[in-house]
Formats: sequence, structure tokens, C-alpha cells
Amino acid sequence: MLYEYNQLAFDDYEKKEQIQKQLFGSIRKDIQILAPFRCDYGTNIYIGDHFFANYDCIMLDVTLIEIGDHVLFGPRVVIYTPSHPLDEEVRSTGLEFGKTVKIGNNVWIGANTIVNPGVTIGDNTVIGSGSVVTKNIPANVTALGNTCRVIRENSDKEKQAWKELQKDYEKESGIHF
Repeated sequence: MLYEYNQLAFDDYEKKEQIQKQLFGSIRKDIQILAPFRCDYGTNIYIGDHFFANYDCIMLDVTLIEIGDHVLFGPRVVIYTPSHPLDEEVRSTGLEFGKTVKIGNNVWIGANTIVNPGVTIGDNTVIGSGSVVTKNIPANVTALGNTCRVIRENSDKEKQAWKELQKDYEKESGIHF
């Protein structure tokens, strides 16, 4: 299915949706995942409404990946759930295990970001490009870096400034969001 998905024309939305419904554990409405896309199984991936993943997204889903509503992934976002024991003797037995990754609502994850096994990212959070997320990130913050860390809380003052910019844009362009 992945091979077929990745070969489809950019605007073959009907066939893409058909494959997404077969591939993923659950999807809701308005899902756009640009090819190429890679995953292990797909059946462990649960996606909410209004999800966008840019090119080269990889989701290694040996266990659950839960993605909320209104989530954006930049190019080359990678979600890892598999892990291996730190002890070399146990690791050499081939043991592999998975840790669930949860991404809240209204999250934007910038390009070239890696989200490691077991991480939860809270609602309304922005993860800056190039980040390596190794620990949980709370809601309503902007975080970035390697290793990813919170740099500030997202404020109501900033939210209002963005709304004003949106109004100005809508007035100038005639496009309403």
C-alpha cells in the first residue's frame, strides 16, 4: 500500500484517502500526507481531523502513535516508537519494544524534527525545526533544540497579534480563513 500511495499523482485525493483508510488504525477528515511517506505497519497510527504531513514523513509505529486535531508536520518529520534495551547483552538477543507517542491538538512540528519513543507533546505547542524531542513537552509552549527544550510559553498577547495579522491579510487578499 505504501508503494502504491507514494506513486499516486499529487492530486489523486480520492485514491489517497482510500489507501489511508485501509492503512491507518483510524483517520478522521481532511488528512493530507505528501509522498513520500513511510511507516512500519500503519495500523498503530491514529490521526485526528485536519492533519497535514509534508514530504518525507516517517512514522515507525511498532506501537501507538496518536495525533490530535489540527496538527501540522513540516518536511522530514520522524516519529519513532521502537526502542532497544540499553544493556548490550539483552540488546544482542534482538529484544525490541515500543513506547507510545502522543501529539496533542493544534500542534505544529517543524521540518527535520525527530520525536523519540514515549514522548507526549501537549496541545497548542510549536516544536521548532531541527529539534530532537526526547522528553515530554507541555501544552501552550514553543520548544526547540537538540535536545528539545521549552523556550517560552505561548501568550494571549501573541495570539491576539496573530489574529490581527490574519484580519489584515483577509482584508487585503479577500481570502477568509
